[in-house]
Amino acid sequence: MIWNSADLPDPFALRAKRVHEAEGRGRRAFAWFQAARHQGPLVWIVPAHAPEMPMLRGLPQGVAERLHLLRPVGETDLLWCVEETLRAAPIAFVIAEPAQHLSLTAGRRFQLAAEAGRTTGLMLVQTGAGSNATQTRWTCEPAASPHPDSTLHRWQLTKNKEGTFGDWTVNWHGAAAAFDMVSTAGQRHQPATAPG
Repeated sequence: MIWNSADLPDPFALRAKRVHEAEGRGRRAFAWFQAARHQGPLVWIVPAHAPEMPMLRGLPQGVAERLHLLRPVGETDLLWCVEETLRAAPIAFVIAEPAQHLSLTAGRRFQLAAEAGRTTGLMLVQTGAGSNATQTRWTCEPAASPHPDSTLHRWQLTKNKEGTFGDWTVNWHGAAAAFDMVSTAGQRHQPATAPG
């Protein structure tokens, strides 16, 4: 289903004009999910030495046509690219994969650039390598499923400057922005059993 804002607030909506972070083995899936939800030009910044590149035919519907891929050489150039693309007003969404720990200074510069460019950013960081300046931080992991045709993800909101935290299991197949929320088995309150 596509989330209906009339029902409840969208738990995966990233605040606009801010920079967010995702960590964990499922961080790229979370990034593609977010890219499918943002309209307009998309920029993905990945180090030139990175062995994995996006396969355009495998991206969610409508993403490949809007995607611009930047491959800077070195971390300094990568940070510069992030700041400049966040500042560029026509860009809707910026995704970057820094190889090193993001400093508080870099995080603050990104937030100021996103505000100036009215752009949303998502940094895909190694676990524990994020900046304290981030608006939100998500821990993203693939989840096992008993059904062979199911693609489950566990997305945890572990840092949020303006709200609560959360933990969701989502069935997202990667082809569009639509997703299903999955109830976790055994999470319901069970009545106490009467003594025998």
